[in-house]
Amino acid sequence: MNTLKPMFVRELARIDDPQFVSGQASGHRARRLIDAPDAAFADPFVLMAEDWTSQGAFPFHPHRGIETVTFVIEGAIEHRDSAGYGGIIHAGGVQWMTAGRGIQHEENPPSGTIAHTLQLWVNLPAAEKMAVPRYQDLVASSLPVRSEKGVEIRVFSGAYDDMVSTTLNHHPVAMLEVRVENDGAFRHSFSATDNAFVYILEGAVEVGPASDRLEASQLGWLTRSQEAGPSELTINSRGTACRFLFFAGQPLREPIAFGGPFVMNTQAEIQQAFADYQAGRF
Repeated sequence: MNTLKPMFVRELARIDDPQFVSGQASGHRARRLIDAPDAAFADPFVLMAEDWTSQGAFPFHPHRGIETVTFVIEGAIEHRDSAGYGGIIHAGGVQWMTAGRGIQHEENPPSGTIAHTLQLWVNLPAAEKMAVPRYQDLVASSLPVRSEKGVEIRVFSGAYDDMVSTTLNHHPVAMLEVRVENDGAFRHSFSATDNAFVYILEGAVEVGPASDRLEASQLGWLTRSQEAGPSELTINSRGTACRFLFFAGQPLREPIAFGGPFVMNTQAEIQQAFADYQAGRF
């Protein structure tokens, strides 16, 4: 007798809603939604910050060993880097930058404006940490999008059902922007071993069969399985429209070392990153 293994059902595992911290620049407010002490739990995600910035908050600075994913909630961000890439990311768009073996960049709103952004750091596998730097400007209007039964799903990276983004990843990561109308429901099937979270931009939602509530500005980590197979996520909007971001990726399960803007596998590699940066090799 063959017994089918039941699908793993995703639920809410943890809610994070950190306090504001002061930025170094005047007018800079920030919240650290994912931080270094949670590296093993958050794998392959290593940091996520929500920022309200004016010009000058993020002057030229280096990175190595990661990809940065910057989503503009309000305003615009002007980007310029040492590899010759540049552009303006407007509200609803994403800058997906591969730091790889080393890059310097600056990201600031136009003079006299304030930008509200989320920036996620995605760890690169050890074999890809010294990849050639790369920049992708993901304009919302040019991305795959589907509207069905009061739900709109925009695919920034990875896939939703049969819609696949052309965004390039060194380590597969899914990023969806989801809008749900009153009393609508978002359903998504993906790998049960993926680490996944949602961040609520607007409104409030109920997650999974327990209908655990997640509100605007909260980040909710989802349960996951240690056994391979599919999983099912259901997110309902009760009474009000909502908008949220969904991220998922397979954990790397590799050693991790932090050194300011560098994320490597060993402290020796962090020391080498600082030496290469100081020697002008980025």
